[in-house]
Amino acid sequence: MSEEKKIFIDEDWKSQIAAEKEELQREAEEQTESPEPQQGEVPPASLEMLVTMFASEAMMALGQLPNPATGQLSISLDHARYAIDMLQMLQEKTKGNLDPNEAKMLEDLLHQLRMLFVASQSPPEDTPSIQLEG
Repeated sequence: MSEEKKIFIDEDWKSQIAAEKEELQREAEEQTESPEPQQGEVPPASLEMLVTMFASEAMMALGQLPNPATGQLSISLDHARYAIDMLQMLQEKTKGNLDPNEAKMLEDLLHQLRMLFVASQSPPEDTPSIQLEG
């Protein structure tokens, strides 16, 4: 008498594996579509971020913000002029391509930075002494 081996195929496990695979794919897609940056990630590139970078540099060079590396206030008019010039160049190169809010933001910011630059060239005598770099 020969014994025949019977193979049982459980079709249920195939559907369970497929469902688990779909769930993992869905979770992965949700993580990549998350609009909020996770800790350690940088925000998306934008005109506002670029303008903010140059404005922050100008403010530090004008002694309005402390240098994050040293925590000290210092004035470097050459560096401030460079950052303001970069913003002005950006304004000229993007003229006609910005929406009205972006154009106004850039114009207002440039005006404020220029006024601070002029004021920094001849500080009042009661201003605390600040180290001049250039």
